[in-house]
Amino acid sequence: MTTDPDWLLINRENWDSRVPVHAASDFYDLPGFGEGAVSTLRPYELDEVGDVSGKRLLHLQCHMGQDTLSWARRGADVTGLDFSAPAIRRADELSLSTGLKDRARFVVADVYNAPTALEGQRFDVVYTGIGALVWLPDLVRWARVVSSLLSDGGFLYLAEFHPAGDLLGQDGTTVEYDYFQPEGQTYDNPHTYTDGPELGNSTSVQWQHPLGDVVSALAAAGLRIEFLHERDVTLFRRYRALERVPGGYGFPAGRPRVPLMYSVRARKTV
Repeated sequence: MTTDPDWLLINRENWDSRVPVHAASDFYDLPGFGEGAVSTLRPYELDEVGDVSGKRLLHLQCHMGQDTLSWARRGADVTGLDFSAPAIRRADELSLSTGLKDRARFVVADVYNAPTALEGQRFDVVYTGIGALVWLPDLVRWARVVSSLLSDGGFLYLAEFHPAGDLLGQDGTTVEYDYFQPEGQTYDNPHTYTDGPELGNSTSVQWQHPLGDVVSALAAAGLRIEFLHERDVTLFRRYRALERVPGGYGFPAGRPRVPLMYSVRARKTV
Protein backbone atom coordinates (compact mmCIF):
# COMPACT_ATOMS: atom_id res chain seq x y z
CA MET A 1 0.00 0.00 0.00
CA THR A 2 1.40 3.38 -0.95
CA THR A 3 1.99 5.76 1.91
CA ASP A 4 -0.55 8.56 2.17
CA PRO A 5 1.26 11.85 1.40
CA ASP A 6 -0.61 13.41 4.33
CA TRP A 7 0.77 10.84 6.78
CA LEU A 8 2.09 13.45 9.20
CA LEU A 9 -1.23 15.27 9.47
CA ILE A 10 -3.12 11.97 9.78
CA ASN A 11 -0.88 10.72 12.56
CA ARG A 12 -0.88 14.02 14.41
CA GLU A 13 -4.69 14.10 14.42
CA ASN A 14 -4.72 10.48 15.57
CA TRP A 15 -2.40 11.20 18.49
CA ASP A 16 -4.19 14.44 19.38
CA SER A 17 -7.34 12.38 19.79
CA ARG A 18 -5.54 9.82 21.94
CA VAL A 19 -4.40 12.40 24.49
CA PRO A 20 -7.69 12.89 26.38
CA VAL A 21 -8.31 9.14 26.35
CA HIS A 22 -4.82 8.38 27.65
CA ALA A 23 -4.92 11.19 30.21
CA ALA A 24 -8.10 9.76 31.73
CA SER A 25 -6.96 6.13 31.58
CA ASP A 26 -5.93 3.80 34.38
CA PHE A 27 -3.11 2.69 32.12
CA TYR A 28 -1.29 6.04 32.40
CA ASP A 29 -2.59 7.02 35.86
CA LEU A 30 -1.48 10.64 35.60
CA PRO A 31 -2.78 11.58 39.08
CA GLY A 32 -0.77 8.77 40.65
CA PHE A 33 2.34 9.76 38.75
CA GLY A 34 1.94 13.39 39.76
CA GLU A 35 1.49 12.62 43.44
CA GLY A 36 4.25 10.05 43.95
CA ALA A 37 7.90 9.46 43.11
CA VAL A 38 6.87 6.88 40.53
CA SER A 39 9.08 5.88 37.59
CA THR A 40 7.59 4.58 34.35
CA LEU A 41 10.98 3.38 33.09
CA ARG A 42 11.78 -0.32 32.83
CA PRO A 43 14.60 -1.66 35.07
CA TYR A 44 16.78 -2.63 32.12
CA GLU A 45 16.51 0.92 30.73
CA LEU A 46 17.83 2.32 33.98
CA ASP A 47 20.69 -0.17 33.98
CA GLU A 48 21.64 0.34 30.34
CA VAL A 49 21.47 4.14 30.36
CA GLY A 50 23.22 4.43 33.70
CA ASP A 51 23.56 7.47 35.94
CA VAL A 52 21.96 10.56 34.37
CA SER A 53 22.57 12.97 37.25
CA GLY A 54 23.32 16.42 35.86
CA LYS A 55 23.14 15.22 32.25
CA ARG A 56 21.15 16.89 29.49
CA LEU A 57 18.65 14.34 28.22
CA LEU A 58 16.32 14.73 25.24
CA HIS A 59 13.30 12.47 24.90
CA LEU A 60 12.02 12.32 21.31
CA GLN A 61 8.33 11.45 20.80
CA CYS A 62 7.70 11.95 24.50
CA HIS A 63 3.85 11.92 24.42
CA MET A 64 2.59 13.19 27.80
CA GLY A 65 6.01 13.24 29.40
CA GLN A 66 5.93 10.52 32.06
CA ASP A 67 9.09 8.76 30.90
CA THR A 68 10.73 12.17 30.39
CA LEU A 69 9.94 13.24 33.93
CA SER A 70 11.02 9.86 35.26
CA TRP A 71 14.50 10.69 33.95
CA ALA A 72 14.24 14.07 35.66
CA ARG A 73 13.42 12.29 38.91
CA ARG A 74 16.74 10.49 38.49
CA GLY A 75 18.62 13.78 38.24
CA ALA A 76 18.68 14.61 34.52
CA ASP A 77 17.89 18.01 33.03
CA VAL A 78 15.29 16.92 30.51
CA THR A 79 13.67 18.15 27.33
CA GLY A 80 10.69 16.34 25.85
CA LEU A 81 9.61 16.78 22.23
CA ASP A 82 6.39 15.62 20.59
CA PHE A 83 4.34 16.67 17.57
CA SER A 84 1.06 16.69 19.52
CA ALA A 85 0.30 20.06 21.14
CA PRO A 86 -2.34 18.54 23.48
CA ALA A 87 0.20 15.98 24.65
CA ILE A 88 2.78 18.67 25.38
CA ARG A 89 0.19 20.68 27.33
CA ARG A 90 -0.39 17.61 29.50
CA ALA A 91 3.36 17.17 29.92
CA ASP A 92 3.73 20.80 31.05
CA GLU A 93 0.92 20.33 33.56
CA LEU A 94 2.56 17.15 34.84
CA SER A 95 5.91 18.87 35.27
CA LEU A 96 4.18 21.41 37.50
CA SER A 97 2.29 18.87 39.57
CA THR A 98 5.45 16.82 40.13
CA GLY A 99 7.53 19.84 41.13
CA LEU A 100 9.94 19.19 38.25
CA LYS A 101 9.22 22.28 36.18
CA ASP A 102 12.68 23.74 36.84
CA ARG A 103 14.33 20.59 35.46
CA ALA A 104 12.07 19.95 32.47
CA ARG A 105 10.87 21.71 29.36
CA PHE A 106 8.61 20.46 26.61
CA VAL A 107 8.56 21.43 22.94
CA VAL A 108 5.97 20.88 20.21
CA ALA A 109 7.69 19.68 17.02
CA ASP A 110 7.92 16.82 14.58
CA VAL A 111 11.02 14.66 15.12
CA TYR A 112 12.46 15.59 11.74
CA ASN A 113 12.24 19.29 12.67
CA ALA A 114 13.76 18.82 16.13
CA PRO A 115 17.14 20.49 15.38
CA THR A 116 15.37 23.69 14.30
CA ALA A 117 12.83 23.60 17.12
CA LEU A 118 15.60 23.10 19.68
CA GLU A 119 17.71 25.89 18.17
CA GLY A 120 20.87 23.85 17.83
CA GLN A 121 21.00 22.62 21.41
CA ARG A 122 23.04 19.45 22.00
CA PHE A 123 22.41 16.69 24.54
CA ASP A 124 24.38 14.08 26.45
CA VAL A 125 21.63 11.49 25.96
CA VAL A 126 18.92 11.20 23.33
CA TYR A 127 16.29 8.73 24.53
CA THR A 128 13.57 7.17 22.41
CA GLY A 129 11.09 4.94 24.17
CA ILE A 130 8.99 1.97 23.24
CA GLY A 131 6.60 2.13 20.28
CA ALA A 132 8.11 5.19 18.58
CA LEU A 133 9.78 4.08 15.35
CA VAL A 134 6.65 2.75 13.63
CA TRP A 135 5.51 6.36 13.26
CA LEU A 136 8.57 7.43 11.26
CA PRO A 137 8.89 6.70 7.52
CA ASP A 138 12.59 7.49 7.08
CA LEU A 139 15.06 5.95 9.52
CA VAL A 140 18.13 7.31 7.72
CA ARG A 141 16.86 10.84 8.20
CA TRP A 142 15.87 10.06 11.79
CA ALA A 143 19.35 8.80 12.62
CA ARG A 144 20.94 11.92 11.12
CA VAL A 145 18.67 14.06 13.28
CA VAL A 146 19.66 12.08 16.37
CA SER A 147 23.36 12.49 15.57
CA SER A 148 22.94 16.24 15.08
CA LEU A 149 21.32 16.53 18.51
CA LEU A 150 24.08 14.70 20.38
CA SER A 151 27.13 16.28 21.95
CA ASP A 152 30.45 14.63 21.12
CA GLY A 153 30.66 11.55 23.29
CA GLY A 154 26.91 11.53 23.91
CA PHE A 155 24.72 8.56 23.05
CA LEU A 156 21.33 7.50 21.77
CA TYR A 157 19.45 4.97 23.84
CA LEU A 158 16.58 3.26 22.01
CA ALA A 159 14.23 0.73 23.57
CA GLU A 160 11.69 -0.78 21.19
CA PHE A 161 9.34 -3.60 20.31
CA HIS A 162 11.21 -6.13 18.16
CA PRO A 163 10.01 -6.24 14.54
CA ALA A 164 10.09 -10.05 14.63
CA GLY A 165 7.08 -9.82 16.91
CA ASP A 166 5.06 -8.33 14.06
CA LEU A 167 5.32 -11.58 12.08
CA LEU A 168 3.19 -13.77 14.32
CA GLY A 169 -0.55 -14.30 14.31
CA GLN A 170 -2.71 -13.87 17.39
CA ASP A 171 -1.97 -17.39 18.58
CA GLY A 172 1.74 -16.55 18.77
CA THR A 173 2.71 -19.82 17.07
CA THR A 174 2.42 -19.18 13.33
CA VAL A 175 4.12 -16.75 10.96
CA GLU A 176 1.37 -14.79 9.20
CA TYR A 177 2.91 -11.45 8.17
CA ASP A 178 5.77 -10.22 6.01
CA TYR A 179 8.94 -8.97 7.74
CA PHE A 180 9.85 -6.74 4.79
CA GLN A 181 7.24 -4.02 4.20
CA PRO A 182 8.96 -0.99 2.65
CA GLU A 183 5.80 1.12 2.41
CA GLY A 184 3.62 2.55 5.12
CA GLN A 185 0.43 0.77 6.04
CA THR A 186 -2.79 2.67 6.75
CA TYR A 187 -4.93 1.44 9.65
CA ASP A 188 -8.34 2.39 10.98
CA ASN A 189 -8.55 1.34 14.62
CA PRO A 190 -11.31 2.91 16.73
CA HIS A 191 -9.48 2.22 20.00
CA THR A 192 -6.04 3.03 21.32
CA TYR A 193 -3.97 0.61 23.43
CA THR A 194 -5.35 1.86 26.77
CA ASP A 195 -8.70 1.59 28.44
CA GLY A 196 -11.22 4.26 27.40
CA PRO A 197 -13.68 5.30 24.68
CA GLU A 198 -13.29 5.27 20.90
CA LEU A 199 -11.00 7.77 19.22
CA GLY A 200 -12.30 10.78 17.32
CA ASN A 201 -9.61 10.30 14.65
CA SER A 202 -8.98 6.59 14.26
CA THR A 203 -6.82 6.49 11.10
CA SER A 204 -3.03 6.15 11.31
CA VAL A 205 -0.09 5.39 9.01
CA GLN A 206 2.69 3.16 10.33
CA TRP A 207 5.95 1.60 9.10
CA GLN A 208 7.58 -1.69 10.01
CA HIS A 209 11.36 -1.33 10.20
CA PRO A 210 13.59 -4.43 10.10
CA LEU A 211 16.19 -4.45 12.85
CA GLY A 212 19.00 -4.30 10.31
CA ASP A 213 17.62 -1.03 8.95
CA VAL A 214 17.66 0.52 12.43
CA VAL A 215 21.26 -0.44 13.15
CA SER A 216 22.46 0.45 9.64
CA ALA A 217 20.85 3.90 9.81
CA LEU A 218 22.58 4.65 13.11
CA ALA A 219 25.95 3.46 11.83
CA ALA A 220 25.59 5.51 8.63
CA ALA A 221 24.93 8.61 10.77
CA GLY A 222 28.32 8.20 12.43
CA LEU A 223 27.12 6.56 15.64
CA ARG A 224 29.06 3.62 17.08
CA ILE A 225 26.86 0.75 18.22
CA GLU A 226 27.86 -0.20 21.77
CA PHE A 227 25.29 -2.94 22.21
CA LEU A 228 22.16 -4.47 20.78
CA HIS A 229 20.20 -6.51 23.31
CA GLU A 230 17.23 -8.65 22.30
CA ARG A 231 14.65 -9.83 24.82
CA ASP A 232 12.08 -12.61 24.92
CA VAL A 233 9.73 -10.56 27.14
CA THR A 234 7.26 -7.84 26.17
CA LEU A 235 5.03 -5.39 28.01
CA PHE A 236 1.61 -6.88 27.34
CA ARG A 237 -0.07 -10.14 26.31
CA ARG A 238 0.25 -9.62 22.61
CA TYR A 239 -0.47 -13.27 21.72
CA ARG A 240 -2.64 -15.86 23.39
CA ALA A 241 0.43 -18.08 23.87
CA LEU A 242 2.11 -15.58 26.21
CA GLU A 243 1.94 -15.77 29.97
CA ARG A 244 3.07 -13.63 32.90
CA VAL A 245 6.80 -13.93 33.51
CA PRO A 246 9.30 -11.75 35.41
CA GLY A 247 9.47 -8.41 33.63
CA GLY A 248 6.27 -8.74 31.59
CA TYR A 249 4.89 -11.41 29.26
CA GLY A 250 6.77 -14.22 27.54
CA PHE A 251 6.38 -17.69 26.05
CA PRO A 252 5.86 -20.62 28.44
CA ALA A 253 8.85 -22.73 29.39
CA GLY A 254 9.64 -25.31 26.73
CA ARG A 255 8.05 -23.33 23.91
CA PRO A 256 10.14 -21.92 21.02
CA ARG A 257 10.74 -18.22 21.55
CA VAL A 258 11.19 -15.21 19.27
CA PRO A 259 12.63 -11.82 20.27
CA LEU A 260 9.87 -9.49 21.46
CA MET A 261 11.82 -6.36 22.45
CA TYR A 262 15.28 -4.91 21.94
CA SER A 263 17.48 -2.04 23.06
CA VAL A 264 20.38 -0.24 21.38
CA ARG A 265 22.97 2.20 22.66
CA ALA A 266 24.88 4.11 19.99
CA ARG A 267 27.51 6.74 20.80
CA LYS A 268 28.65 9.81 18.86
CA THR A 269 32.42 9.51 18.80
CA VAL A 270 34.70 12.53 18.72
